[in-house]
Order: sequence, then structure tokens, then C-alpha cells
Amino acid sequence: MSRPEQDRSLSFGAEAAAYERGRPSYPPEAIDWLLPPDARKVLDLGAGTGKLTTRLVERGLDVIAVDPIPEMLELLSNSLPETPALLGTAEEIPLADDSVDTVLVAQAWHWFDLERAVKEVSRVLRPGGRLGLVWNTRDERMGWVKDLGDVIGHEDDPLSHAVTLPEPFTGVERHQVEWTSYLTPQALIDLVASRSYCITSPEKVRTRTLDRVRDLLATHPALANSTGLALPYVTVCIRATLA
Repeated sequence: MSRPEQDRSLSFGAEAAAYERGRPSYPPEAIDWLLPPDARKVLDLGAGTGKLTTRLVERGLDVIAVDPIPEMLELLSNSLPETPALLGTAEEIPLADDSVDTVLVAQAWHWFDLERAVKEVSRVLRPGGRLGLVWNTRDERMGWVKDLGDVIGHEDDPLSHAVTLPEPFTGVERHQVEWTSYLTPQALIDLVASRSYCITSPEKVRTRTLDRVRDLLATHPALANSTGLALPYVTVCIRATLA
């Protein structure tokens, strides 16, 4: 990973609370597809504030969360005090060899150094274990969501078709789930504020972007005077098996 990408990946700590308030969770159908039937011990790698971790814990799984940003892990531990939350990176995972049967990565694989991450994930996974990747991407086929993209940048979903998992991973499969997240207007502002490009923008640019989102909320026919928003998503999932 280049230095600018590293800086952006570590920038989320500045807006950890906004991230937690604004970012969506993940649909059950996507998690069902990602998890192997016999999943027991799961590593949530790049766990952030625990958006996916929470869904895994609710299923009764033995979950370990790893993230490089202390502010994110603090929020995760506040809501999931009994879940181990460890500081670490995909390139240096603080777990023993062959210690988990599943590794899931939500909204984070593109921040990793691919070669080093694949080596480390392979090390901590048991033979035959599952690697699952997942991203939420806004469905911009709806009018106001497309208009939002005009303000904050369109989703290009660079990873659903471009991601390849090298050996020793085999049997790479892809799956998509369409669903809707319901949120308040303030949560939409938090969602935008928690985007890495917004966090790392100069203050004037950041302020202008958030003001344009507020203006969209106030003037768009589908949004004006609304206390609740329906934001459609396409969740992209990729899974593979450690040979």
C-alpha cells in the first residue's frame, strides 16, 4: 500500500463516532453466504467500530476483532465488551497460526497490502478455512442517490469484479445482495463525514461538501421535510477457500 493510501486508511479514527452513527450494517443474506456452515471461530479483520462484528456475535460465533485504529476499537469494545478487540493490521495479524476457521473483511480489503495480507490471512486460517470479503455500495439507480453521488462522488465498486485472490486461495465466488438501509438525515451527514476522502480533504472542501449534502436534504423533492430516508445498497460479497 502506498503512503497516501495508508494515511487515508488510518484517517477514520478522527471520525470514528460519525462512522458508527452513519455507516450501515450488513444484510443477513450476505453474512449467510459468506460464512461456511461449520463456522465457529471467526476473525473480523479491519473490524472498525464493529458493524459486522455485532452481526457475527449475535449468531453465537466466537469472534475476534482486529483493527489498526484505537478510536474505532474503543467504540467496538464499548458495545461488545466481551469480544476480544486487538490492535493489529492485515499485514501483521496478532493471532497464532491456524487459529481461526473463518476470516471476514468488511469494507477494508482495498486498504491492505495484498501480498502481505494474503500471506498473513493464510497463516492464521486453518487449512480448508474460508476468507470472505464484503462491501456495501450505494445503489445509484434511484434519483436522489444518484444526485448524492454527484455531490460526494459516485460509487464505482472497484472491487466486485476487479478483486482476485491469489494462491493459496481457491474457488473464488461472487454474490450480490440488494437491500435498503433506513436512516435519519443526520445519519446521512455522518455517513458522508466518515468517508476517507471527506476526512482527509482540506477543511474548506470538507465544509463545502457537507453543506451541499444538507442542501440536497433540504431541497430534493424526495428528501425535503423527511425525517427518515431509505438508502438502497448493493452489497458485494466474495468468498474463497484456503487450499
